[in-house]
Amino acid sequence: MIAAAVNRGILVAVVVLITTILGLVSALNIPVQMIPDLEVRTITVQTGWPGATPQDVEKEILIEQERYLRSLPNLTRMVSYAEMGEANIELEFPFGVDANDALIRVNNALSQVPAYPENVDQPRLFSSSFSGNAFMYFVLKPVKGNPLQLDVDLLRDFADDFIRPRMESVSGVSEVGVGGGAQRQIQIKVDAARLAQRGISLPELRSAIRNRNSDSSAGDIESGKSRYLLRVIGRFEELSELENLIISRKDNANILLKDVASVTLDHFETRGLSFKDGERTISLSVRRESGSNVLAIKDAMLPLVEDINQELLVQNGLELILTSDDVKYVRSSLENVWTNLALGALLATLVMYFFLRSGKATLVGVLGIPLCTIAAFFALMAFGRTINVISLAGVAFAIGMTVDNTIVVLESIVQAKRQGVSKIQAAINGVTEVWPAVLASTATTVLVFAPILFVQQEAGQLYSDIAIAISGAIIASMLVAIFVVPVALANLGKKADLKQGKQFTLSDKWLSLAKIFTGTVSQARIASAAFVLIILGAAYSLMPAAEYLPEGEEPKAFSMMIAPPSYNLSEMKKIGSELREYFDQYVNADSADFDSGKTNMPPLEYYNMSVSVGRIWFLSAPVDASNINEMMDAITEKFRSYEGMRAFSSRGSIISSNDGGTRAVAVDIAGSNILELYQAAEAVYQQANVVFDNPQINSDPGSLTLEQPLIEIQPRWQRLAELGIDNSDFGYAVAAMSDGAYVDEFILNDDKVDIFMFSGAGNEQNLDQLASTPIVTPDGNILPLHALADLIESKNSNSVRRVDGNRTVTVYIIPPREVALETAEQMVREQLLPTLWREGKIAQGIKVSISGAADQLEATKASLSGNFVIALVLSYLLLVAIFTHWRYPLFILATVPLGMAGGLLGLILVNGVNSVLSGLGLPAYHQPFDMITMLGFLILLGTVVNNPILIVDQTRRFIQSQGMQVKEAVFAALSKRLKPILMSTATTIFGLAPLVLIPGEGTELYRGVGVIVLSGIMVSTLLTLTFLPALLVAILKDKPNATAH
Repeated sequence: MIAAAVNRGILVAVVVLITTILGLVSALNIPVQMIPDLEVRTITVQTGWPGATPQDVEKEILIEQERYLRSLPNLTRMVSYAEMGEANIELEFPFGVDANDALIRVNNALSQVPAYPENVDQPRLFSSSFSGNAFMYFVLKPVKGNPLQLDVDLLRDFADDFIRPRMESVSGVSEVGVGGGAQRQIQIKVDAARLAQRGISLPELRSAIRNRNSDSSAGDIESGKSRYLLRVIGRFEELSELENLIISRKDNANILLKDVASVTLDHFETRGLSFKDGERTISLSVRRESGSNVLAIKDAMLPLVEDINQELLVQNGLELILTSDDVKYVRSSLENVWTNLALGALLATLVMYFFLRSGKATLVGVLGIPLCTIAAFFALMAFGRTINVISLAGVAFAIGMTVDNTIVVLESIVQAKRQGVSKIQAAINGVTEVWPAVLASTATTVLVFAPILFVQQEAGQLYSDIAIAISGAIIASMLVAIFVVPVALANLGKKADLKQGKQFTLSDKWLSLAKIFTGTVSQARIASAAFVLIILGAAYSLMPAAEYLPEGEEPKAFSMMIAPPSYNLSEMKKIGSELREYFDQYVNADSADFDSGKTNMPPLEYYNMSVSVGRIWFLSAPVDASNINEMMDAITEKFRSYEGMRAFSSRGSIISSNDGGTRAVAVDIAGSNILELYQAAEAVYQQANVVFDNPQINSDPGSLTLEQPLIEIQPRWQRLAELGIDNSDFGYAVAAMSDGAYVDEFILNDDKVDIFMFSGAGNEQNLDQLASTPIVTPDGNILPLHALADLIESKNSNSVRRVDGNRTVTVYIIPPREVALETAEQMVREQLLPTLWREGKIAQGIKVSISGAADQLEATKASLSGNFVIALVLSYLLLVAIFTHWRYPLFILATVPLGMAGGLLGLILVNGVNSVLSGLGLPAYHQPFDMITMLGFLILLGTVVNNPILIVDQTRRFIQSQGMQVKEAVFAALSKRLKPILMSTATTIFGLAPLVLIPGEGTELYRGVGVIVLSGIMVSTLLTLTFLPALLVAILKDKPNATAH
């Protein structure tokens, strides 16, 4: 086959060109994203019930839904929330579960719930993963000065009806979320006195409205040649129809609704406010479909938004503005990778020219770089992957590796040519001699990635893109080396020969280094043992604690202020107003005050704020990205300056949720006694501040006290029975006369608008007036509420959270940057929790467990360890099959653990150097030992064996075919294969160096892998020239007929 390819150069060239064209087409059609698509693992069930308390939501909705959901197959965790007017259930499934199948099963389970209370919305289902989070944020607001005096709260439905559908029409957009404001509501404000005078009760009024507000079909009727459809029209089409509704007829007179109540189109009670740089807004967030191109979405979205502004909003006194997006970070990160990739390729080319000293030979040597890069993109497309920072990093990692096979074949052909044969025969002989070694190195590099398929955690999903890109490039490099390189050399002139001047002959120096460790068999054995003990011992003793995943952090921060449960929206609006006034002065401000230390708040590029009952959410970015930590500290300090407030802040992350997800130790505290449960959670919260130095701590629920004021209205049943009032009617009357009660739906411009009934005061009732709330009795009298019921004031929780059916509070502890997640988890298990148990601050019956990122860290480590062993065994068996020998592959694999230890020591050295630089005030970074970094060991397993394969294979050939003594064969192999080893090592190192040494956005995702691989290859090369010769001399024995040459 090799001879056929060499003799058909034109055919090979045509095949290469066709493949190149197809690869380029593939590369241009692959979607571009920030990170790979992660599996959907979470399905959320959302059920609205306006006006319902958390306690009623739990009893009437959550418990009923949980009863049918808990039996779902493969369900690993069920987290339920009951808040004012809403129920949410998050269902977590294991990795690998089909999301569509899970959605169908969840929907089927919910359909078995027998019934819900009146006015409960139909449950809505959402599926999500980190990679599907919103990535573009817009705000809708009145133009400067609000000349049309628009009510921002009413803009929510406008955005929902006219803006959201147009934005969702952009290809690749899955959903546009609308936040802030309030939905429209038709309010019937009843005059209780007039109602009583006419002897009409509230339930009767509700029935009158419902009985009229419906259409009905009456079939069809035929007349002549025509068929007519019959409908009875009853639904209200105009507010005037509702006002003129005949609710009763007494004394031959019609009583209209407008006689006893006013009817207005308004909106629901506002429970949240959104602000952009101090102005009220409606927020819109854009989510993408799986596999879509974020760059293309933004490029299509911005012109559409401009059209919306010009065609729809300008004349209505509105504007739609892009406030922030992740696309800038994506674009910048991808540009960094492309730059580093190109720089790595250039450096590898220069290094090869340094060794070869021939332009044509260098051209042949680097011919594989563009071809293998295209092959990597083709592989990504074939497996349905995307171009992202992770996959591009895989392509960049492969740059240096792709020339390894080419160098080996190139050197072998040149040596064959120097034996006096023709160019064609030299090409055939050179490839024939080394193709088993090329196949072995390629196969082991590709095979070690197979276990990645069994790592189902996020780390495995992220890493699979690197595996696919490298595998595609390496397989292509083997084909290029075996078929393209010999054809190219055979058709180039004599000037393509490699020049071997003395100035580039380093064999003597390297061989003398190897001789130090192989003087005698005893010296070789001692040296081998010393290498193992020193390198592995140093790596084990210095091994850093592990993190879970790199954050991929953006230069923006998400902060939150959490208020005590008793704080209402009015109080939060007041605080929000003060905060807006405070932060407005720092938007695009001069940095002089911050630089001089007069203020601790750096200038802000922008800020978005959302104010709701009990909390304030704050998104901000500094003008200077390097000031983000100072900005977070200043925001947290400002929030905590308000008495009783808790504050939490974390950087934006493109891999996890923005609550410190990949660095949080989640402490789950479960129990049936809610008071003891909250006391235990508060104790964990306070003790975490003692154990850790300035940690970020959040809890779910946010408030850990039972201080939510609650009025329990206990009816006097005997009195109600005397008046003929049942429990349902009494509850409806109380709701209507206080915070409003649901009546029916009104179809307004094809939208369903809820009709609510209120007292004359609307929803602005005063607590002092609650006891005197007028209740209309069936006989037409009006009695105050306190005459029919006892009002008892108590306290309870403002939300209810359940995990797997048990009431649970989770405390998220995010340690300071200098404390790794693995260390933090150990401190929680061994210091924090034992202290609380010893002091009795966690009551008997309270169950405490650790989940979240800390739990995933342990699972991923276990999975990686097991799959690494599998990869090692597979590599060994593959080498046995190629070498048809059981022992020689063991020599090759003996270098693997030492090379990996070298990679780990390199990581430790890099962090040590950066610590020194940081101490000197110079730019520096700390590279965590996270799961993505650890996956660099798998790359090493496939790469560090390449050079040992050359040495062991050549040594075996000399011993078997030429009958050399072991020591002589080892040194002859070193002498023959030294140059390609040094060339491949140098090209790989310089190809990877830009990824490791040049900082930039997105580099934190793959820099750790680069450090491990770069260091491991450097150490492995030294071991190949020192430890491996010593090991071969120490173990192999001369054959009886071996002679010295």
